[in-house]
Amino acid sequence: MNVRYRVLSGLFLLSTITYLDRVCMNVVSKYVKADLHLDNQEFGWILGAFSLAYALFEIPTGSLGDSLGPRRVLTRVVFWWSGFTALTGTAFSFTYLLVVRFLFGAGEAGAYPNASIVIARWFPAVETGRAQSVIWAAGRLGGALTPLLVIPLVHWAGWRWAFGLLGILGVMWAIGWYAWFRDEPAEMPGITAAEVAEIEAGRHIKKTDHRIPWTTIIRNPDLWALMLMCHLFFYGSYFFTNWSSVYFQEGRGLSEDETKNFISLSYFLGAIGCLIGGGLSDVLTKRYGLKIGRRAVGVTGLGLSSLFFLLAGLTTDNQLAGYLLATCVLMKDLALPVAFAVCVDIGQRNAGTVAGSMNFAGQLGGFFITILFGIIVEQTKNFNYPLFMIAGCLLVSALLWFRIDPTKPVAVQ
Repeated sequence: MNVRYRVLSGLFLLSTITYLDRVCMNVVSKYVKADLHLDNQEFGWILGAFSLAYALFEIPTGSLGDSLGPRRVLTRVVFWWSGFTALTGTAFSFTYLLVVRFLFGAGEAGAYPNASIVIARWFPAVETGRAQSVIWAAGRLGGALTPLLVIPLVHWAGWRWAFGLLGILGVMWAIGWYAWFRDEPAEMPGITAAEVAEIEAGRHIKKTDHRIPWTTIIRNPDLWALMLMCHLFFYGSYFFTNWSSVYFQEGRGLSEDETKNFISLSYFLGAIGCLIGGGLSDVLTKRYGLKIGRRAVGVTGLGLSSLFFLLAGLTTDNQLAGYLLATCVLMKDLALPVAFAVCVDIGQRNAGTVAGSMNFAGQLGGFFITILFGIIVEQTKNFNYPLFMIAGCLLVSALLWFRIDPTKPVAVQ
């Protein structure tokens, strides 16, 4: 196996652990709310604290990875977030949990931008979409596994132990990553000269490239279109990350087992969507060029997801709503690896900063939907109103792909 695919395996594990940690709070929500006496509006602020911190620290941590390299930055990121994952299990009040989840988000910020730096440095341009699809499919796999692993653990030992064990898993990954990985292919023990030459000849990064200050990069109007697309995109993503368990159980009256199955199905289909989307984008890029290859998948995936969100909110059949929402994840996640592939396309040596900027905007979207969902549901007692809002956001996100041009590097003014 080529060494770059072993590197991709390490990122696969990273992404899996990331979503195990994120989705855990969604899965155990009813236990945390009952234990700490929280209503949906208060719980929304707990969930939103993660997204807000993640957004605020995303650009600096992505830029730091461009400067210091993803080996050191990813190690710090995973150690930090794993510690606060474990501390989540010690929560005893609303305020304590709010602070811990904010610091958890601050620590996890930069994980995916730094993974994009690894992709930019370690993979030829023609493999970028597929490499991103593997990383994001792994995240969806982590989300699918979370209810299957965590709910039995909660029944056996309580929700607090779930966070402690997940924290230990992250620390183990960080130690292994720092000991083994190197920032540049040429520095990696055991890699052949032929593979190094293949990577360096085919990747977006060239030895003559230079880094550009992130303050200059984010003035680029094309990047703002990418950021707004991601902002609206993540309204859909964070419904599943934070609120799907509450929606199914409180809004649709499903049992814990039914909810567990629909959450797992959603993330499993999301993994398939990521793999198809990234691979399809690379195939279309080879045949029709980069612009069509990226745009076609983004427009189609998000447009169809918007439609299925609308249908899920309209149906009175609870089981059908579950299947429609699972299909939403399949459709929207076609676009997810493509969005991060565009960050590599236009960011090149500044891929971490560009991905951090895009994900910053996305996480702000995650923060807003997380807070708004809790407020809307608490005030109206209607769990479907937020779905209509999300459907509209995804439609606009799909249309914004016509403004995104992956052939224009952000350095070009």
